[in-house]
This record gives sequence, C-alpha cells and structure tokens, in this order.
Amino acid sequence: MSNLSEGATPGFLVWRLSTKWRVAVDRAVAPLGLTHAQYSLLGSLYGMQRSGLRPSQRRLADHTGLEALYVSKLARALESAGLLERTRDPADPRAVQLALTERGLETTRKAIDVVQGLLRQLLAPLGGPDSPRAQEFTRELTALLDAPLDPFGTTDDPAPLK
Repeated sequence: MSNLSEGATPGFLVWRLSTKWRVAVDRAVAPLGLTHAQYSLLGSLYGMQRSGLRPSQRRLADHTGLEALYVSKLARALESAGLLERTRDPADPRAVQLALTERGLETTRKAIDVVQGLLRQLLAPLGGPDSPRAQEFTRELTALLDAPLDPFGTTDDPAPLK
C-alpha cells in the first residue's frame, strides 16, 4: 500500500483511482485525437451498435452516466470530426440518434485496443483482467455503482455514517 493510501477513506481512494484512470486514458487516446470523455462515448456507442442498437443521445447519456447536455456537446464535436453521425429518430422527431461512421469505427477500434492495454496494466496487481480477484473487484465496483447516492440526504438511510 502506498503512503498516500494509508488511512485514506474509501471515497478518497475511489476519487484517486478514477482520476488516475481518466488521466491515463486521456493521454493514451490523445494521439487518436480523442479525450477520455469522447472515448467513453465512442466506446459505448460501439458496443451498443454491435448489439444492433442505434441509440439516442439520451439513451447513450443514461448508459455512460454523462449528462445529456454534455453528450450532445460531445456528439456535435465528434460529428464535426467525422467520427459519428447524428440523425433524427423517425419514431420521435425530438430525439437524435447516433451512429459511428466508418472513420469512427476505425478510430474507436484503435482506441479500444489502447485502453484495453491500460486495463491490463491496471489489473495486473490483481492477477490480470480474467483473474478471480479482478472479477470480484468488478462485482464490488458494480455494487457500488448500483448503490443510490443522495447528496441532499432526502432518502431514508438505515445506517448513517458517523
């Protein structure tokens, strides 16, 4: 355990790990002309498209956890870069659907390879991405992501922290 981690709260460690990951991904995808947020959008869109979906900006925002307005801004920039196309949803004229262009597919595949390499590095201390420890870590992260957070304390919390 590093000196930085001694006595640190789980919240601090989550923040540090997320910051470390974001910075590493930003640096890794920069040669492809992407930021971490753009990669997150493109990577998620890539996965959804492979599943046969052509998601709306709103659905992609829900999937990524990004604000809908931010997804709209990112999508416009990625469209200008020729990486995705935005079209009106025929079923809902208020909604905008997103799809990767051929250039977007190529760039996203390259970015995914780079980020997968980073993930292998990150998970190496746990035995690698397919190790039991990494699988348990993934389950624990999922449990934390599924836990509701209410910054205003308006939900009933059976055991408040002291």
